[in-house]
Amino acid sequence: MPTNFTVVPVEAQGEERGPPERDGQRQQQADKDEEKERGAGDGTARESSPFINNAEMDRENLYEGKNMALFEVPRMGTFIGVYLPCLQNILGVILFLRLTWIVGTAGVLESFIIVFMCCACTMLTAISMSAIATNGVVPAGGSYYMISRSLGPEFGGAVGLCFYLGTTFAGAMYILGTIEILLTYISPSAAIFKAEEVGEETEAMLNNMRVYGTCIIILMAIVVFVGVKYVNKLALVFLACVILSIIAIYAGVIKTAFDPPDFPICLVGNRTLSKRSFDVCAKFTESNNETKTTRLWRLFCDSSLLNATCDDYFVLNNVTEIQGIPGIMSGVLIDNLWSAYSEKGSIVEKKDQPSVAGSEDTKVGGLPYVFTDIMTYFTMLVGIYFPSVTGIMAGSNRSGDLKDAQKSIPTGTILAIATTSFIYLSCIVLFGACIEGVILRDKFGEAVNGNLVVGTLAWPSPWVIVIGSFFSTCGAGLQSLTGAPRLLQAIARDGIVPFIQVFGHGKANGEPTWALLLTAGICEIGILIASLDSVAPILSMFFLMCYMFVNLACAVQTLLRTPNWRPRFKYYHWTLSFLGMSLCLALMFICSWYYALVAMLIAGCIYKYIEYRGAEKEWGDGIRGLSLNAARYALLRVEDGPPHTKNWRPQVLVLLNLDSEQLVKHPRLLSFTSQLKAGKGLTIVGSVLQGIYLDKCAETQKAEENVKALMGIEKTKGFCQIVVSPSCRDGISHLIQSAGLGGMKHNTVLMAWPQSWKQTENHFSWKNFVDTVRETTAAQQALLVAKNIDLFPTNQERFTDGNIDVWWIVHDGGMLMLLPFLLRQHKVWRKCKMRIFTVAQMDDNSIQMKKDLQMFLYHLRLNAEVEVVEMFENDISAFTYEKTLVMEQRSQMLKQMQLSKNEREREAQLIHDRNTASHSAPAVKASVAAAAPEKVQMTWTKEKFVAEKHKNKETNLSGFKDIFNMKPEWGNLNQSNVRRMHTAVKLNGVVLNKSQHAQLVLLNMPGPPKNRKGDENYMEFLEVLTEGLDRVLLVRGSGREVITIYS
Repeated sequence: MPTNFTVVPVEAQGEERGPPERDGQRQQQADKDEEKERGAGDGTARESSPFINNAEMDRENLYEGKNMALFEVPRMGTFIGVYLPCLQNILGVILFLRLTWIVGTAGVLESFIIVFMCCACTMLTAISMSAIATNGVVPAGGSYYMISRSLGPEFGGAVGLCFYLGTTFAGAMYILGTIEILLTYISPSAAIFKAEEVGEETEAMLNNMRVYGTCIIILMAIVVFVGVKYVNKLALVFLACVILSIIAIYAGVIKTAFDPPDFPICLVGNRTLSKRSFDVCAKFTESNNETKTTRLWRLFCDSSLLNATCDDYFVLNNVTEIQGIPGIMSGVLIDNLWSAYSEKGSIVEKKDQPSVAGSEDTKVGGLPYVFTDIMTYFTMLVGIYFPSVTGIMAGSNRSGDLKDAQKSIPTGTILAIATTSFIYLSCIVLFGACIEGVILRDKFGEAVNGNLVVGTLAWPSPWVIVIGSFFSTCGAGLQSLTGAPRLLQAIARDGIVPFIQVFGHGKANGEPTWALLLTAGICEIGILIASLDSVAPILSMFFLMCYMFVNLACAVQTLLRTPNWRPRFKYYHWTLSFLGMSLCLALMFICSWYYALVAMLIAGCIYKYIEYRGAEKEWGDGIRGLSLNAARYALLRVEDGPPHTKNWRPQVLVLLNLDSEQLVKHPRLLSFTSQLKAGKGLTIVGSVLQGIYLDKCAETQKAEENVKALMGIEKTKGFCQIVVSPSCRDGISHLIQSAGLGGMKHNTVLMAWPQSWKQTENHFSWKNFVDTVRETTAAQQALLVAKNIDLFPTNQERFTDGNIDVWWIVHDGGMLMLLPFLLRQHKVWRKCKMRIFTVAQMDDNSIQMKKDLQMFLYHLRLNAEVEVVEMFENDISAFTYEKTLVMEQRSQMLKQMQLSKNEREREAQLIHDRNTASHSAPAVKASVAAAAPEKVQMTWTKEKFVAEKHKNKETNLSGFKDIFNMKPEWGNLNQSNVRRMHTAVKLNGVVLNKSQHAQLVLLNMPGPPKNRKGDENYMEFLEVLTEGLDRVLLVRGSGREVITIYS
């Protein structure tokens, strides 16, 4: 016997306990306080509490216990708590109203396949559901809770709402079934709309359905609103009706073996007649040696006279009478094995009955034949039948009321499915073996005086089935109207779908009033459709989608092998779940491909809405685990070495400076990063805080939040990494060395130019900058330095015209070519044109050089305007030919295009290797060179250069080569430095002349000197080189090719 207990905290054990009322108030107040602190429905309280079954510990039980309206009922076992509710939900309206018709139309064999497929689908789903339900406690919400906690809030919300819509439409279907039984079999005279003309019977019936359905749904909603506890108490009564009806069917089948019931059917030729309009199955009768015509004669002829004009078919064929239920021993099963699909409005005919065809133009409308009301085919029957196997979640929905949910749910659900599957499969065979085919295909029992077809088979009376099915469908409709609002309330309370949060509220006792109103409204849509055969496929879609995701959840959890996946139910396997999922998907498209697409579209829209607007939830779901596994797999697959040139893209490490408030100093750096990310590479946004990590924990967290917030505003997709280090230089060094993971490491560093480097208080800023340049070079990473970063455009700005100018002085592996292309993919730079400038001396063939460069750009698939700038320096040719893409090298590249494929690849690789070797050689030389240090007390500035120039009349302007390959003597204020600065001024003048009004200028960035005493001169040189330009991006390549002419 279960015992209720109260958990007493350790601190309170010695204290005197107050009266229970005060304890209850204290608990309620604590619940309210916790509600304020944590927000409604954060989804973690149930999982974090070690005393999960204790009612006082769960703040949501304030509502959830009352939602079930069973809080006075003691804890239930497997039979009462799971088996019977599942039985009641699975057996229902389709069994009584449509199963005989499905058997008659599809034949015993195809009907068996339909039922077996559907039952296999639910059995596989039940196995998956049992695994999930026994992997921890499942509170209110049932299937929704299982899916959302296994697959995440997006899937949970989408599938939960689909399950809600399925349950709601199921309510509509049950109500339509109730009215069909009432108006067709119990009281046909209660119909409000009557058919005035022949052929209007169906439309009149649909209108009756709409009127009666609306009235019943209002009545049921009031019942649910006023006293939901009575609905739950009546559930056993409704279940008893179902069980009695099924027993009556089996009893009737046994009776047919020795005493078949008398239900004669009237046929004209092989055509079945509706007995609603006549009583005697004959053309005429003999009475006192006088032949009299019958009512049947008058239906087919224009008068009651024997010489009247009659229907051709009626004249040519005899009227015969056969038994509708010949019995299980009659051998009628052989006739019913095969399908008899038909068009809408066709006459129900007996296959092996002889008949003579009448004239083709004879109209059959208005004659008392039994007609089919809809076109029938296999897939449509699957859609109509599937709702009869739904209801397998009834046990898991009541998990809070069970003694041992982890034992009862698998046992009860699987037993219920096995029982119902046996009932359905046996009924198919028994119906086919006992009942004549024309009766089975007669959906509304017109050939048997308007009796329910299953009722004709039942013993002791057809009324047992009629009354039993009426109450069971009525009860199932009430159950749907009770369960659906609670499911919606559970989803609304989780807070993952903002627009339905209003439906989480209800009456003071937790009853979901608003959710009930919405459910009744959606139910009314199903009622207005009015046809049970049209509503059934709709709810089939929603249930199938729900079951599909239950299977997916189990398969994902099993394959991921997460440590928390420890179900007590052991008889599951991921292949069974995958098979169940595939079967659900197949059944969706078998039932109705367009309904399936609509259902998927609805679920997809809800999924994207939750992803876009929904609350962030961390439920430890399987999709997050799947993402982690996929990320791990992808990282292991990415080679640790450098990627092929075709796959190269800028993986950027952005170095940000933060102010004293931990805010970003230059937000435009992130704007520029997002504009550069057309390459879709990795982005790591890093920053360094100076100090000790233990002291700076709070500041680090604040800085990370600020940076992430700015990344969100600037739409920079990437990762944030804040490092605390005793010195900024070391911190930046650590970031350059260790940022990234495995093959996903940065290959490019982006930083802002230190604008205030000349100020005395910022003595270390330029030193750190130069050291960063050195370290990126040592790490073989590219470096981008944005000068005047605060003048760069935001993501909202748009340049309507202008140029992006590339000054290609040193061949850096194509980095200068690639960056403008990536920038122009973004809306900000899209309308800018790309111009490439290269330097030549007067003696060079500038026209040929321009043609070669244009051809090279053409094969690179880059659209750019080329301009060759001629300068007067005598030794410019040495610099140009050594460092730029020289004419000989270009000619070789162009020749490759004429070679065979193998030769072309071999030659291209040879040029690439030679080129890379030539770039790395100066760096190697510089690293081994040693320089005699000399003390220099002054800083080299532009003004000092002008004074030096006046002193030195001799100006040899051969500084280009030395500028971009600086030697250790940079620190010496000698003639070499004068030449370099002169060259910087000269080159700056040329750049200003051509690119002063450009939207962005990209320049090669020379490397720093080996001798650190020349660092300040190096900074001054860069300042002079870029003076007068608004937006400059200094680019220093990594020494490897990043762009190729080959596909």
